[in-house]
Amino acid sequence: MSAPRLAYVHPVVNLLDALTGELPEELADGAACGLDPELHTGPDLFGEESAEERAAREDVAKSVCAECPVRLRCLATALLIRPETGVWAGYPAEELARPLVRTYAVATVCLAHRDGVAS
Repeated sequence: MSAPRLAYVHPVVNLLDALTGELPEELADGAACGLDPELHTGPDLFGEESAEERAAREDVAKSVCAECPVRLRCLATALLIRPETGVWAGYPAEELARPLVRTYAVATVCLAHRDGVAS
């Protein structure tokens, strides 16, 4: 019997994880999404949400993410776990699933972090 095959993880994702893995826990506790988790995940399984409501909710979630002190760590986590739902570091899970968007997201968030705009 052969060993299970591991999913490929891009070196940039490993770098992001290494750079942000040692963030103080207090900083992670300050994640903006913790104030209103449903804003980033949507209603529960029994809730209804129209396409227009979802788009409006995701726009608000993206603006919250833009100011979040742990945005870079959130992006690293999202790129590692590849979520199927929610808004992560300002990007809906569906967008993060596309390779070109992942590359753009990493570049944008890293540059903002470098320039002190957001983490």
